[in-house]
Amino acid sequence: MPGFICAARSTAIIISLSGERRSGRQDEDDRNHAVGQAEMSMNAQTLRHVFQSVPFRHLFFARTLTVLGNSVAPVALAFAVLDMGGSAADLGIVVAARSLFNVLFLLFGGVLADRYPRNRVLLLSSAVAALSQGVVAWQVLESVATTNSLALLSAVNGAAAGVALPASSALVPQTVPASRLRQANAFIQSGVYAGTIIGASLGGILTSTVGAGWGLAVDALGFALAAPLYLSVRTDVQPVGSQHTLWHDLRDGWREFTSRTWVWAVVAQFAVVNAAFTGMVMVLGPVMADSTFGRVRWGMMIAAQSVGLIVGSLIAVRWRPQRAMLIGVMLVALCVLPILLLAGGAPAVWLMGAFGVAGMGFGQFGVVWAQALQTHIPRDRLARVYAWDAMGSFITIPLGELAAGPLAMRFGGSAVLVTCAAAVLVATAGTCLVPSIRRLTQGEPGERHG
Repeated sequence: MPGFICAARSTAIIISLSGERRSGRQDEDDRNHAVGQAEMSMNAQTLRHVFQSVPFRHLFFARTLTVLGNSVAPVALAFAVLDMGGSAADLGIVVAARSLFNVLFLLFGGVLADRYPRNRVLLLSSAVAALSQGVVAWQVLESVATTNSLALLSAVNGAAAGVALPASSALVPQTVPASRLRQANAFIQSGVYAGTIIGASLGGILTSTVGAGWGLAVDALGFALAAPLYLSVRTDVQPVGSQHTLWHDLRDGWREFTSRTWVWAVVAQFAVVNAAFTGMVMVLGPVMADSTFGRVRWGMMIAAQSVGLIVGSLIAVRWRPQRAMLIGVMLVALCVLPILLLAGGAPAVWLMGAFGVAGMGFGQFGVVWAQALQTHIPRDRLARVYAWDAMGSFITIPLGELAAGPLAMRFGGSAVLVTCAAAVLVATAGTCLVPSIRRLTQGEPGERHG
């Protein structure tokens, strides 16, 4: 429970300066009002302090723009494949190509981000992504796209995203003082999720009105606008070029990653969660939407999840439980709610609420996880640890995407989704049993071995 709530509830009856005794209820109301005003002032002051950093501002808006476009793309690309007459299996191939190459290039991106200026790595990746998504948009608009061409271009876009992810994550602690790192992570996540809200809703609207091609064009534009912002993120600390081989640097990052049980245990949990939720649900969801509640409502469900992500991120700024990592791991299991409701054919409004609740769990965990890595991992190895983290977490996404269509055709979409929910619960329960996760508290350096 946040400290300011405890303080408000423990208020006693006090005597005014005039000697009159005020009622306990009035006193509590006054104290609550004062606490609320102080809280608003602290939040506003925190926002000002974080955004006073010019590099952080540029990074914040660049990532928001990138995610805005990338949130339109999955909705638009999914329905572009379906509009071509493609099946769920075809859609799985296209999205799996992006996910597979994303994973393959993560480690390479981690090494690059620890060797070279991270803003330049992000500039290059954004330029490649803008070009590849521009070509995808053109092919869809001109009705010349095929499953193979979309899969190829999705692979290029996935590779660019794989290179960018470790750099953008490791760049955050270089843009703000250590005392503002938690707030910076929360605001970065909130900007990312706000872009997701707008992008997902816009994706549903564009595909339903002017077509999927224009949604993909918005994605390309987002990357093009983000590129110069990334270049302008200048920091005093720049990576020192490594004198070792690529393989040596990868092994060095692997040793840093495996030396902390709490790190790889959470990554193992997310390998299951991402296969079930990001992999299968995000393939089967659009297919079910096309035959039931419609494309616009599917986009609204993704947007509802993003609203929850924002709320969860902002809560994490103020709510700092002693066992934050354990609680965050447990809250991840909230994603079971939308999976089960989707399997049961629940009304769209219930699904929107469930996706929102799931987003809150992910949002709270995301801030805790980012701060834990950024404060416990040496900065000269942070990008490589992020890369191993992302690869372990994401490697199962293409497997889920590829398996979703064939499994649904054989066993039925509902049965597959129920199985996904069960897998998430088992993975979360197993992670909660890891001693280092139960012991890890706010402000502790965490274990380095075992």
